[in-house]
Amino acid sequence: GRAYLPGDLWSNIEGAPGYLEYWARWRTARADRMFVLNVPMLERTEEQLPDDVVREELRRGARGAYDAHFAALGRRLVRLGVADSVLVVGWEMNGITYGHRCGPDPGAWKAYWKRIVAAMRVVPGQRFRFDFTPSRGRDAVPWTDCYPGDAHVDIIGMDAYDQPEGMPFEEQVAEPYGLAAHVRFAAEHGKPVSYPEWGLFRNGDNAAYMRGMLGWFARQRPLYQTITDYCPHGVWRCRDNPRASAVYRATVSR
Repeated sequence: GRAYLPGDLWSNIEGAPGYLEYWARWRTARADRMFVLNVPMLERTEEQLPDDVVREELRRGARGAYDAHFAALGRRLVRLGVADSVLVVGWEMNGITYGHRCGPDPGAWKAYWKRIVAAMRVVPGQRFRFDFTPSRGRDAVPWTDCYPGDAHVDIIGMDAYDQPEGMPFEEQVAEPYGLAAHVRFAAEHGKPVSYPEWGLFRNGDNAAYMRGMLGWFARQRPLYQTITDYCPHGVWRCRDNPRASAVYRATVSR
């Protein structure tokens, strides 16, 4: 099960009231379930903040200004019985979509990540795992420039959608900072891989991409993977992708 904390206000990043309770009930209903939670690093995370604002916010975070918010989130998760959550902190940091992007100051970004992890790891009873998850490819900056170090990362993830237009799956594997580079990097650092977000996108109902990704998972054995299941990405709730959906359903039902 996978969810996102709202990134509008610090009060919601600390654990939106009424929201985490649902997921905690789901997780604790069965011992074999895993709960994955995307955690924004800054409030106003989807407001297209300019680089100078992001840079200063990252530096404030690196100095410890926001430690208390993440400690509060950690205590809340422990109280709810989901102390073993996987936390995808500051996802897709190598791009420009989110306010918690790395590009304006990679050094401050890495220092801030370490502060967040340290603040949450001292919460009594926690067993959190921290997932460093860039988007596939180089994007705005090389995601390797943002890696905060093995002591502060438990899982190395990658969000990998079928894009850009016209790029076949094999090129998505081989491109710089692509799928193969991700697996190699994780192996070099002794970390399991994950794919928190993946799905169809710029190339439409692409059955070849679907076969490629599912075969990749079978070979790489990630800790977890979650398809984004709404249009244009998905295969259960989106009727726009009948060919890819047939491949997905046939594979996962074996």
